[in-house]
Amino acid sequence: MAWVGTRTTALLLAASAALTACSAARPDLAMDPSMPHAEPTSTSSSTSAPATSSTTAAAPVTVTTAPKPVRAVVEAAWAPMASVGKVTLVHPSRRVERVGFHESNHDGAQQLAPLATAAAPVTLEARERGTNSRTAADVVVDPAVEIRSPVTGRVKRAGGYVLYCKHSDDYVVIAPDAQPTWEVKILHIDGVRVQAGDRVVAGKTVLAPRPTQLPFESQVDEQRTADPAWPHVHIEVVDPAIKDRPTPGGGCP
Repeated sequence: MAWVGTRTTALLLAASAALTACSAARPDLAMDPSMPHAEPTSTSSSTSAPATSSTTAAAPVTVTTAPKPVRAVVEAAWAPMASVGKVTLVHPSRRVERVGFHESNHDGAQQLAPLATAAAPVTLEARERGTNSRTAADVVVDPAVEIRSPVTGRVKRAGGYVLYCKHSDDYVVIAPDAQPTWEVKILHIDGVRVQAGDRVVAGKTVLAPRPTQLPFESQVDEQRTADPAWPHVHIEVVDPAIKDRPTPGGGCP
């Protein structure tokens, strides 16, 4: 029996030695079975270059808007604008953009001399009417401001007429106190408020509540400083003693 115990002891020692050698070769086999088992990590040396984008961001588009033109307005306050002979004309409105002098179609119209207080005076291009270059004035005015008499005197006639045979318009003709044999004609006013025999005072008497807004472009509109074009009041000083040649076509286009 002693031999058996000795042999058994030898076998146990041999098995223990073998297990120790196996653990040294495979340490994963010696891990505690109760612990989680870590999977081996790939050690591949294959790498890929990071992706690069060839798209270039577009530059931002800047949109600029031109500032809206501001109308040039003279606060005329019915100041003097022109003279001829003994007659001085004042602006027919307190808010004026421009005074455009041009040729009248009446042979008796007198050449006007612009004054220093005239609102942005300009002489328009010739109209081939055979009269002097400043025998009439187109005064561009605020459409919301009343029209007052450009001269002191007495109304000879007033009312409505048909402009160019198709457009309704109003007019006033005044005999100026400074030269009663002449006539101051005012056209392109709307809603005339005076009649023959009335006394009018320059810069004070209201002839009409507003100017007439003509439905077509006039020569003076080319001189506007902003859109839309403002209406204008036509003024001329006529010597009726000078015979007027008839207008071809009666004034109709």
